[in-house]
Amino acid sequence: MATYPDTATAALLKVRGWIFELAATDPAIGKITETLKWDEPAWLPPSQSGTTIRADWKSKAPDQIVIYVNCQTDLIDRVRSHFEGILQCEGNRAIILPLDRPLPEGPVKTALGWALTYHRDKRKR
Repeated sequence: MATYPDTATAALLKVRGWIFELAATDPAIGKITETLKWDEPAWLPPSQSGTTIRADWKSKAPDQIVIYVNCQTDLIDRVRSHFEGILQCEGNRAIILPLDRPLPEGPVKTALGWALTYHRDKRKR
């Protein structure tokens, strides 16, 4: 992130903070492992609770950051159905967050929470 613009770094750090905040407030999520996947920051909850979240900024789309989730989940469909007009999604794996406005904290934290508890919640359905 050292080579990213300040706005992208700040947004990514905000997303990172929300992930750790959500994990700290829900003991069932468990300890988050922070790593790199495909050279992108990634956060892995224990496999029994949730699915991996990645986030990154790319120079070819400099006005946004992207949050990625596993494309084999229904998470992006859920985001589309609950936050149409608030969160922009791409395909079945990405949430696009423009950097020219404040991040929509409530919707983003909800989507992150769904990812962090995906497997746990799936067993309840």
